[in-house]
Amino acid sequence: MTPDASVPDTLRQRLRQAGLRVTAPRLAVLEWLAEHPHATADQVATGVRGQLGSVSTQAVYDVLGACARAELVRRIEPAGHPARFETRTGDNHHHLVCRRCGRTEDVDCAVGAAPCLEPSDGKGFAVDEAEVVFWGLCPDCLVASPTTAAHHHEEGRA
Repeated sequence: MTPDASVPDTLRQRLRQAGLRVTAPRLAVLEWLAEHPHATADQVATGVRGQLGSVSTQAVYDVLGACARAELVRRIEPAGHPARFETRTGDNHHHLVCRRCGRTEDVDCAVGAAPCLEPSDGKGFAVDEAEVVFWGLCPDCLVASPTTAAHHHEEGRA
């Protein structure tokens, strides 16, 4: 068995462990999303159609919702941008988001394993997740307009 052949088996097992039925759309969504993190639901639907042929956008939304509730998929919602989905879950990582194009990249916690789960004053909350988003311009957008990037940098200093 090749390593690629075991991917669907692993996904089937993860779906079953999460109490979800194994269906072709669920497998296709998880498989496609694993290769294309931070995709929007519409991007996932387009990618999955390339694998399965016909699948409705609503079916993809339903799969993403069920998988997010089962913690197989993480939904991130950067302000002013459409929700994005990824299969990297459970490690409390953060994101870099480009203000212009929306490119999103993973970034690990800056000071170790999930230190931001201990706020300076928890106000009695039982904190189980922290969401940190670093905003700026990605390298491509920086090159496209260096004057805008310099302006943003100067604003950050003020």
